Amino acid sequence: MSLYVTELRRLAKRRLTRVMLVLLVLGLAGIVTAFTFSSHKLSPAVIAQAQAESDANFRDAVREWERSIAECDAAKARGEQTDERYGPNCGRDWKPTAEMFDPKWNLPYQFDFRAEFGNFIAIFAGAVALFGFLIGASFVGAEWSTGGMMNLLLWRPKRLTVLGTKLAAVLTTLTGVTVVLGALWTLAFWLIATFRGTTEKVTSGVWQSAGISGLRALAMILAAGAVAFALASLGRHTAMALGVAVGAGVISEIGIRIATTIAEVRFGDRWVLSTYALAWFQKQWALVDYRSCELVQGECTPKELLVTWQDSALVFGIGTAVVMVAAFWMMRRRDIT
Repeated sequence: MSLYVTELRRLAKRRLTRVMLVLLVLGLAGIVTAFTFSSHKLSPAVIAQAQAESDANFRDAVREWERSIAECDAAKARGEQTDERYGPNCGRDWKPTAEMFDPKWNLPYQFDFRAEFGNFIAIFAGAVALFGFLIGASFVGAEWSTGGMMNLLLWRPKRLTVLGTKLAAVLTTLTGVTVVLGALWTLAFWLIATFRGTTEKVTSGVWQSAGISGLRALAMILAAGAVAFALASLGRHTAMALGVAVGAGVISEIGIRIATTIAEVRFGDRWVLSTYALAWFQKQWALVDYRSCELVQGECTPKELLVTWQDSALVFGIGTAVVMVAAFWMMRRRDIT
């Protein structure tokens, strides 16, 4: 039996892998269930009811406006000052109009596949990336901490081949999980849109865009698994990857934000990792410098800095490559005892 097949089986039979997979499926199923019940098909009856509510609110507002004018006129007749309480001309210039009461405000939420599914791809990618990070880190981290790696190297002394095969098993597993769950995720939200939402304007271009977003999601998931694997291998323990992840999150999302705010750095969020994650899925992410508008009067368009998905690919690609090279270099150089 080949080493690759053996590692695939070992990864699949690990208790942590199975437990995390069950939790992942339950979490995704919970999201699907929540949106199934929160979305409502906008039937003609529902739209008519919303219009009726809007008309009723408009009539109530007109009656209140008329009552206010009558009170104001009566107060004026008594010689009271009314401008501060009722406004100039007793508020006659503020008559409510039907346009102020849009029936759409009274409509229940309806899931729009074309407009919203892209956000759910990002949610799916984040959940599976977390699964991939934990699986990648624990798979090799447990091997180092329990001595399994040393025993395996006695049987197969080619260090880089062993480490590379383990990494290939992790990435293959993550690819399979992502493809299967991603297909079920897409099907679930398509059914929600069909029966409890809307699939209007879903063209072939929309599906192509969803497919590209799916590939971005897969790349992000594989990168998360590979980085976790490499960090755990470098530290010979799962905690190494988890510690670096927590530290990077705290430094990036809290430390850098505070430092750039205190130093008044323009577009400080360009140094934050979450900015590049958003740009990766949204294709581009605009950072706005509101401090560039210091006019007391008049209008000003604040300066913007666009972070593109190409920038994200460069940042995450270089980071992943550096960690992977370090892990394999250390594997070759270190004393395995």
